Amino acid sequence: MAFSGLALNISFAFILILSSLSAGSQTSARAEKKRPNIVFILADDHRYDAMGFTGAFPGLETQNMDRMAKEGIYFKNAVVTTALCSPSRASILSGQYAHRHRVVDNQAPVPENLRFFPEYLQKAGYQTAFLGKWHMGEETDKPRKGFNYWASFKGQGEYYNPVMNINGKQVPYTDSTYTTDLLTNLSIDWLKQRKSAQPFFLYLSHKGVHAMFQPATRHRDKYKNLQFQPPPSMFLTAGDVDNFGDLKTIANKEIETKGWKINKPDIPSWVWNQRYSWHGVDYLYHGELSFIDFYRRYLETLLAVDDSVGKVLDYLESAGLLDNTIVFYMGDNGFSFGEHGLIDKRHAYEESMRVPLLVYAPPLTKIKGEVNDLVRNIDIAPTILEMAGIAAPPQMQGRSFLPSFKGVKSKSTNVAYYEYYWEYAFPQTPTLFAARTDRYKYIYNHGVWDINELYDLRADPYEMNNLIRSPEYQQIAHSMRDSIFNWLEKTGGSQIPLRKIDIKRSDNKYNGIY
Repeated sequence: MAFSGLALNISFAFILILSSLSAGSQTSARAEKKRPNIVFILADDHRYDAMGFTGAFPGLETQNMDRMAKEGIYFKNAVVTTALCSPSRASILSGQYAHRHRVVDNQAPVPENLRFFPEYLQKAGYQTAFLGKWHMGEETDKPRKGFNYWASFKGQGEYYNPVMNINGKQVPYTDSTYTTDLLTNLSIDWLKQRKSAQPFFLYLSHKGVHAMFQPATRHRDKYKNLQFQPPPSMFLTAGDVDNFGDLKTIANKEIETKGWKINKPDIPSWVWNQRYSWHGVDYLYHGELSFIDFYRRYLETLLAVDDSVGKVLDYLESAGLLDNTIVFYMGDNGFSFGEHGLIDKRHAYEESMRVPLLVYAPPLTKIKGEVNDLVRNIDIAPTILEMAGIAAPPQMQGRSFLPSFKGVKSKSTNVAYYEYYWEYAFPQTPTLFAARTDRYKYIYNHGVWDINELYDLRADPYEMNNLIRSPEYQQIAHSMRDSIFNWLEKTGGSQIPLRKIDIKRSDNKYNGIY
């Protein structure tokens, strides 16, 4: 009887163990299922308002970005901490300012000890893939750490017939293969072939819409008759108005209608001087094409990027993945179309500093629509890690804005700091530091004998009325200036990161340093 009772007790204990193991396995499976998939789509030079739903570019149609804004969240005040390709991309991936990660321009190498957030996702069991433009450091397309799958190209790449490095193998494409479409198709192929038991992270990094703009064949001349609406600040500086017909009259009429104040004497000299240059509207790219054609090609090239967003969303939906997948769409920096007489980025004005940020996140939130929280590119890495249940490492300087997805105002920051370091190849733009709140922006023009800038963004969205000399704004100006230098001091940015520059002449007469 004693033995029988003991056997019964052992059997009962064994059943409990099996039940416990089974329950644990089910709990683990449920926990694994709850880990969201994440897709991050990055566009190049996509300014914050160049989307159909904003109405800022009459005639522009971006139905898929519009869908993301309607069904997901549109972060209206998303900014970058450096408006330049490589520094911004390194900030997105590292969660650090450029002076910390040291990728301060488009040629600076990536430090060996710099860690990017996909490495942490991969270590935590995510399948990871990178497709597209890397453009950090050397002119190489070699696979980088943190990705199970790699498909990239050297430098800026080509819009048509690219040579791709796919997992270390050079693969040439011909027959007018369009890079935006190719990257999208390769991404969907990878999604189809991935291991379904693991969560995934897909980083789709487009070449579009970087200059020189080349639209997909199907989109060529779609906007050949689209009219350009000049920003009011386009003709504040003296320029070759003959190139723009009656656009100056249109811009001035808007100024008169809105009643905006203008402070021409306090426009920095470097802005005046840059108008007739590579990055100025009167001699853009040294006269290679007209401004209006430049504008229309940009919008036509953007359409394939919008198609890409739609194809990715459609595949995720058809595969039953959309309800457990978070999809980001973002620009690496903005782009000017005439504001202050400029094109391109680099400077700290709104059209350069602000970027589109759309997030479709059904696993996390039911709120939809516009969110005004200030979000920086350095906040992307810690946010994605938190979504995946991973603590952000201490070296990350950004802060998660996950509360914003639940309708709670993010406390990550109430000010965004900006830095841009003078480049040998583009000397027209000086080193810049800026601080931006939800109302004011202070710009410190470093290394030039020039005036600094302060703008009230609510009253002056086009930054035409520099308040730097206004007596009633002196306290704000001094406070924001001090905050920039305090930020630099606290984050290790008080010394400008210099880099040895080797410049080769095109005629090969002298290939040394000069």
